Amino acid sequence: MERLLDLDRYPLHDLSRAPGRALVAHCRELLEADGMFSLAGFVRPTAIARCLDEFEPLWAGEAFTHQRDHNIYFDDNVAGLATDHAALKRFQTVNHTLCADQIPASLPCRIYEWPPLAAFLAAVMEMPCLYPMADPLARVNVMAYRAGEALNWHFDRSEFTTTLLLQAPETGGAFEYCSDLRSPEGENYDGVGRFLADPSATARGLSLAAGSLNIFKGKYAAHRVTPVAGAKTRIIAVFSYYERPGRCFSATERREFYGRSQAIVLDSNG
Repeated sequence: MERLLDLDRYPLHDLSRAPGRALVAHCRELLEADGMFSLAGFVRPTAIARCLDEFEPLWAGEAFTHQRDHNIYFDDNVAGLATDHAALKRFQTVNHTLCADQIPASLPCRIYEWPPLAAFLAAVMEMPCLYPMADPLARVNVMAYRAGEALNWHFDRSEFTTTLLLQAPETGGAFEYCSDLRSPEGENYDGVGRFLADPSATARGLSLAAGSLNIFKGKYAAHRVTPVAGAKTRIIAVFSYYERPGRCFSATERREFYGRSQAIVLDSNG
């Protein structure tokens, strides 16, 4: 793993020693202050380049195009809200997705399944343990955004999201967010509506370089990826961990996000 990751700079594989403890403490501070933290240059450039070459032939014929009209909740049946409430403003999202079962030996899957990463994330978020998702499709997704495509405003379902940027676009494709727009105590629908009326007033932006690992608390923070511009595609891997083992999407959720409900079964020759 040392050939793939900069573990000299980020010794998350050895949290018992002082450098590892200092990394955890620093990331906790950033998470508390900003709702996120990033490890720039976490994956080495040579590993990123090989990964992109491996994925290139898959995008045309293997990726699922997820095109969706949605509100910020990805839910058309929000209880207690009139259909014309400002919090239910509609958006368009378009991306192209490769699932974990399509790329089982890839760089993102190898990093995701490496136990020290889950242990590090659990330590930063002060959780007893984190487990890889059991779902063979959803555990790791690699998403591509081409010119004009975007991931629009939404809240995440899980407490936090872990992403690895594999390729940054020429322009656009910026990550924007507004922390603490809702909370466990309340949905703040009116506040969400005011935010969506003018996101530029309070949204913050974050630019990431290829190889950056980003951890973001997205359940209570509205966020989006702005439309990509130029010939260079934005490509990002999304890792899903949970506090309990065995988490899977339903067949309906799989069809919604990936266009299929069953995993691909590889033959003995791979």
